Amino acid sequence: MPDAPPPAPPRMIAVWCPDWPVTTVRLEAGLPSETPTAVITGNHIVACSHSARMAGVRRGLRRREAQARCPQLAVLPRNEALEARAFEPVVAALESIAPGVEITRPGLAAINVKGPTRYFGGETAVLHTLSRAVMDVPALHGADVLIGIADGAFAAEHAARRGVIVDPGGSPEFLAGLPIETLDPAGTSPLIDLLRRLGLLTLGSFAALPPRDVLARFGPSGAWAHRQSSGRDDRPVAARRPPVEFSVELDFEPALDRVDTVAFSARGIAEEFVAGLGSHGLACACLELQALSENGEETVRRWRHAGVLGPSDVLDRVRWQLEGWLNGPQRPTGGISRLTLVPIETVPTGAHQRALWGGAGAEDERAHRALARVQTLLGHGSVLAPVLDGGRDPLQRTRLVPWGDEPVAVHSPQQPWPGQLPAPAPSVLLDPPRPARVLDTAGHPVTVTERGAMPAPPALFALGDERPVAVTSWAGPWPVDERWWSAESARQVVRCQLVDVRGRAYLVSGHMPEGRWQVDAIYD
Repeated sequence: MPDAPPPAPPRMIAVWCPDWPVTTVRLEAGLPSETPTAVITGNHIVACSHSARMAGVRRGLRRREAQARCPQLAVLPRNEALEARAFEPVVAALESIAPGVEITRPGLAAINVKGPTRYFGGETAVLHTLSRAVMDVPALHGADVLIGIADGAFAAEHAARRGVIVDPGGSPEFLAGLPIETLDPAGTSPLIDLLRRLGLLTLGSFAALPPRDVLARFGPSGAWAHRQSSGRDDRPVAARRPPVEFSVELDFEPALDRVDTVAFSARGIAEEFVAGLGSHGLACACLELQALSENGEETVRRWRHAGVLGPSDVLDRVRWQLEGWLNGPQRPTGGISRLTLVPIETVPTGAHQRALWGGAGAEDERAHRALARVQTLLGHGSVLAPVLDGGRDPLQRTRLVPWGDEPVAVHSPQQPWPGQLPAPAPSVLLDPPRPARVLDTAGHPVTVTERGAMPAPPALFALGDERPVAVTSWAGPWPVDERWWSAESARQVVRCQLVDVRGRAYLVSGHMPEGRWQVDAIYD
């Protein structure tokens, strides 16, 4: 007896705000829409505007390389809390038309078409109604919003990226011509690299392979990618709504009104939530997060993950949702008194891996668990994470906060800081700085006059007691006269950037006029 055909994936509407991380920080900074803009995390580009892409900027580039391709590029740090807060009015507008919005991440949401089409009389009518509702959101300030409809969430997302409606049953044909990189836009997947080397350059060519052979050759992650390429629903057919006992709940007494405090307190139930499902051989692909204020106000959101939700993923969604609620126009009148996690759809633990392609994501998950465990044993301040702060030198611009707390800067990095080191910033900070020798062609220490001039430029450089090597290029000097009004904290230094014959770049500072130099940082 032949196998029964797989059930047709549900018709989905996807609402996508292009380059949402860029849009939010650009609006916050007050930059014009035509300004080439990029968002960085850890000195790498994670998102960029259309004008930046036209200049050659791509995700994954280092900041220095991106600025070399586009000198007028505005580079801003990513602000995930701002992304969630700005997306909240969009989700509220969608829910006013169709309840049950599933948020994949801030900037991308999906809705099942079945319910709204019955009320509005067709998919086109639903699309126009949603478009009007979203465009009336004042927080968007004219930002682009694209809507698409297709079979399954994956096809619907890419239909939204192109602003089209795919006919029922037409998702395989629609996806067939898309490049194989569509499965991993970041371009870091070893599977994508392998498929390219095998000559499978489109989703259609990959989808043409027999599913059993794909599973045997590429494993569960490859089989999951094959389902997407084939236009089938990216959720396995074994997905089901679990019974109520998998829900977890946390009461706060007294009520809490800070996002970082709630998120820190919720770590335990996030791990309990994931572990409770895992003990039954299940993992969560979509959860419902309910938050109740002490005065009875409630926010309910559904969050979907491309793979499965781990404890750190659950905590991210707690932060995103509460950022939008506590800081939005419909903010509650009291603190958070209860938090509830309800799994909406689960899959067998073998259906998805922890990470999309395995490897780094799973390692990150283990690291997050280990850090949470250490912090639980040794105290809140035992694990620290760096936060970008405002200041003139690299050490001032880096501040350590307890892991899991909201990374809020004490001094705004965007404010003008006279004497601030020009971009790009060094990647390795030395604390304490290491002594160095900066010499001229005659082997004498380089000095800087009171007027900021160098009588003899740098020609040789030595770190500590090492043998001096030739300096191929240098920049500066930049004198800094800090807190001249205070005899106790006044500081006069001069900074230079040096590149030696080995291609290594250093940030050095000197105390004048005696000509003592030290290495403060190293450039990658």
